[in-house]
Amino acid sequence: MTDIRLGLKENRYPFIILVLINAFVGGMVGMERSILPQMAQETFHLAARSAILSFIVVFGISKALANYYTGSYSNKYGRKPILVLGWIIGLPVPFILMFATHWYWVILANVLLGIHQGLAWSSTVIMKIDLVGKKQRGLAMGINEFAGYLAVGIVAFLTGWIANTYGLRPYPFYLGIGMAVLGLGMSIFLVKDTLAHAHLESKKHATPLLKKIFWATTWKNKNLGSVTQAGMVNNLNDGMIWGILPLLLSARSFSLERIGIITAIYPAVWGIGQLFTGRWADRYSKKRILVMGMLLQGLSLFLFIRAQNLLQFIGISAMLGWGTAMVYPTFLAAIADYTHPVDRPKSIGIFRLWRDLGYAFGAVLTGIIADWMNLNFAIGSIGVITILSSFIISYRMDDGPH
Repeated sequence: MTDIRLGLKENRYPFIILVLINAFVGGMVGMERSILPQMAQETFHLAARSAILSFIVVFGISKALANYYTGSYSNKYGRKPILVLGWIIGLPVPFILMFATHWYWVILANVLLGIHQGLAWSSTVIMKIDLVGKKQRGLAMGINEFAGYLAVGIVAFLTGWIANTYGLRPYPFYLGIGMAVLGLGMSIFLVKDTLAHAHLESKKHATPLLKKIFWATTWKNKNLGSVTQAGMVNNLNDGMIWGILPLLLSARSFSLERIGIITAIYPAVWGIGQLFTGRWADRYSKKRILVMGMLLQGLSLFLFIRAQNLLQFIGISAMLGWGTAMVYPTFLAAIADYTHPVDRPKSIGIFRLWRDLGYAFGAVLTGIIADWMNLNFAIGSIGVITILSSFIISYRMDDGPH
């Protein structure tokens, strides 16, 4: 039997493979990030913001549910089968977007994309946590989210450039086909399951098992509940940026290429920043990092309302990306710290359920506000909610070991 050890150095090769796979997972979202709102207006002639943002609603709900079931079943069936299933479900997405003749096909594609993201991204998160053990958990999550969100930014820029040069369809979606094929092939032939690593850590873990794990993670446990509400608010404002920012930039006469640049800066800084902030989560107070990160996001949203030119939007997008980089790996490292290895996959799945429901809540809320009032009022409303979330963390969460 192969000797099983925990640690980033000890498991660097399977870890690198999972990082590459997660980059492809992130790229699948980036494929549509800068161009789908424009497609809604130009190709399918949708005018209401709430209708345009419907693709984010179904994406968020389907991803959230897939996250939950990934956490529930990863102990029962193993991590690898869920990862492979995620890629099988994601494979048709670029083809559907490429040939869609009605907006309902776009909705279907985003249901599949959400399920793919929930299964594939959650399983890579759980597998990396299994591999590295406690000491470098924040760094591992930083690298994981770096790969995923840097890929979101790069592919968002590339699809914006391709769409501006060659048209909205079909060429931008060729990238998605390539990523789906590579992701599925690597998951089948190169990935090994990590369930045994989790069993090894559970033998040495002193954290008690949670009672009523769903409610404890959702709110009752003050540490897990603080992280969960912040995760939902984080993705609420991310869902708003995904759907509203391209419309705001288009209304201010930015070209598709420039929209692609601005929308790519935010996830790119978010991704690269996590190489640094993930290490912070291993060394410093997770509570303080989360409070500062959520505050920075809220302030950035208010600055978007006042921005006028390309440089201002780029600077604010970078600021928002850095605030998100501070919280994203810290969320996962904190959830892992406060749970037993047996509970951890379920707790991560529940956290990611609520976090990604934030996409749906954000799209619905901002779509209604934008149609009722205007884009600026919608952005400002989400900014207020984001700042309030930082106050909840400051009041409820323990300033634990660091």
